[in-house]
Amino acid sequence: MHAITNSGWVEVITGSMFSGKTEELLRRLRRAEIAGQSVAAFTPAIDDRYGEATLGSHAGRTWEATVVDTTAEGVSKIPSHLNGEEVVAIDEANFFPGELVEVCQNLASDGRRVVVSGTDQTFRGEPFDPIPQLMAVAEYVEKFQAICTQCGEPATRNQRLIEGEPAHYDDPTIMVGAEESYEARCRNCHVVERD
Repeated sequence: MHAITNSGWVEVITGSMFSGKTEELLRRLRRAEIAGQSVAAFTPAIDDRYGEATLGSHAGRTWEATVVDTTAEGVSKIPSHLNGEEVVAIDEANFFPGELVEVCQNLASDGRRVVVSGTDQTFRGEPFDPIPQLMAVAEYVEKFQAICTQCGEPATRNQRLIEGEPAHYDDPTIMVGAEESYEARCRNCHVVERD
């Protein structure tokens, strides 16, 4: 899939929740490690599902990671955490601000392979920045689908449920600590409540 090159590049792994994005990111990191490449992984401070300093998948696999604040300042510090690693992985990139795009571009220009994972749509079914911008400047983009929990079709959307009911359009994009759950849904089964 990837050409042998002396320059760096950006890879984006995207899709809905439950589509296997983090599993794929971890698979690529294991392959890099087997090839003797050094890896540095980063995860947003907002995501505490799998413990502080690990990337984790719903399938239970993990990778040690550095936790980064989801601010412009936090993102700008990513390069300072590196010790010459050839591969830089960033999980849940949708939680980071737009400054992440420039950081990834600079890391790739510096000769690194940058592998970014994150969902490309909000619960509203709208683009979830900065993933769309990263997809535009990346050399490689792979979009995964889950399976719709309602009809079994390929699912590309994140259905947010609050106490079992579809979330309202005006709800915040990122809700921390809310009693919410998510399902993967196809375009037809995806519901966003509007007044």
